[in-house]
Amino acid sequence: MKRETINPPGVLKHPNFARMVAVQGPMKLVFFSGQTPQGDDFKCVAPGDLRAQCQFVLEKLTLQLKAVGATWDDVGHRRIYVTDFEKYWKLRQDPSFPKYFTELSCSTAIEVSRLSHPDFMIEIDLIAVVPAT
Repeated sequence: MKRETINPPGVLKHPNFARMVAVQGPMKLVFFSGQTPQGDDFKCVAPGDLRAQCQFVLEKLTLQLKAVGATWDDVGHRRIYVTDFEKYWKLRQDPSFPKYFTELSCSTAIEVSRLSHPDFMIEIDLIAVVPAT
């Protein structure tokens, strides 16, 4: 399987995501439902704390990626929903916040007025591309 990150001339090359990702060869696409900061008790994890919610969501997505033999570098697209983009942007700029990938995926971040629970501040869904087995 070949993966190519494409940032065409004339379009801003963004430091946090790729404009396009092309994959070719025997592969499997894995679609991930939106992961929210919802604990095993169905309650919101860390209400009011975006950093803790984001960390929880990323850890749960890491477990899901691992379950299909993938890593964050196999993610072709991520979509991030946040209820406060300014807080999210500050968190992403914080050098102490862990980085989960080296290969940039395509990405969309959307500010929404509310997620599926009033205390959720973030939700992330993914599409990963892994070699066919």
